[in-house]
Amino acid sequence: MTARSFESRVGHALHAGRRWHPAEVAFWLLAFAAFVLLPSQLLLLNEIAILALFALSLDLILGYAGIVSLGHAAFLGMGAYAAGLFAKHVGGDPVAGLLAGMSAGAMLGLLTSPLVLRGSDLTRLMITLGVALIVYELANSLGWLTGGADGLQGIAMGPVLGLFDFDIFGRTAYLYSLSVLFVLFLVARRVVHSPFGLSLRAIRDNPLRAAASGVPNARRLAAAYTLAAAYAGAAGALLAQTTQFVSLDVLDFHRSADLMLVLIIGGAGYLYGGLVGAIAFKLLQDAIASFTPQYWMFWIGLFLVLFVLGGREIIHGAVKGVAGRLSAVRKGAVR
Repeated sequence: MTARSFESRVGHALHAGRRWHPAEVAFWLLAFAAFVLLPSQLLLLNEIAILALFALSLDLILGYAGIVSLGHAAFLGMGAYAAGLFAKHVGGDPVAGLLAGMSAGAMLGLLTSPLVLRGSDLTRLMITLGVALIVYELANSLGWLTGGADGLQGIAMGPVLGLFDFDIFGRTAYLYSLSVLFVLFLVARRVVHSPFGLSLRAIRDNPLRAAASGVPNARRLAAAYTLAAAYAGAAGALLAQTTQFVSLDVLDFHRSADLMLVLIIGGAGYLYGGLVGAIAFKLLQDAIASFTPQYWMFWIGLFLVLFVLGGREIIHGAVKGVAGRLSAVRKGAVR
């Protein structure tokens, strides 16, 4: 195979990956239509949108770069506290606070990336968990700044874009969170279907071969880790802005554990895995908690065991079948 033909095949693969499929369009249309179709569930839908963005951030490093993490909540909490402090001491503009949260998450990701890139997967698990525990204890001890165990209170948010006020029903919150999720998803989609994204997958599959091919492994992984941290910071900022409160809970270990469960349900390595997993996890959690508030964790655990043993293949097969039928219908309509 000549160099020119190889470049042509790579370019064709990248172009094909950027092409939108009917199932993708239907997914986002339904997401925005839910604002009208499910007006009484907007607060829950807002939580789903934020969790989906959080899961998307982990999928960028776990599914595409092969970096495992048990402390992703550190970036969520950093973004939440940054946005909350920005609103409390600087101004209540949501977009500016969102950028502050993303910047804080990205900064923490950049500073800790040299530690994460060292060693094996087990080492990375311990390092990421350790970083999250350190950030948790800092937030707890710096009560004069973060509110400590009492949480960061007194957050007052202004209207989004100066036009749309937050309300107790979650109307503005859901559209705001969903819009941010959609924009950042578009950026992530562009990134993973770029030469940079291909290099990440090459590093994930065979780091030695990627390095021998001239790929700067450390720099690419650090960039991906920083980008994922910025996305998690954005999710934390949305959480702080839509609830107008930040507690130590955003840094708790269960946030990172729940995130892993979301990707187990939806699957890692394709961007919609985190989104689908967030929808399934939140709806399952809400349904079971309303049925049995005391033992909902038991039933979720049982579901996950059965799901991992064989349910995921069935669900993924059904989703692929629906996507294939939609694609066939579109081709038939074009003809």
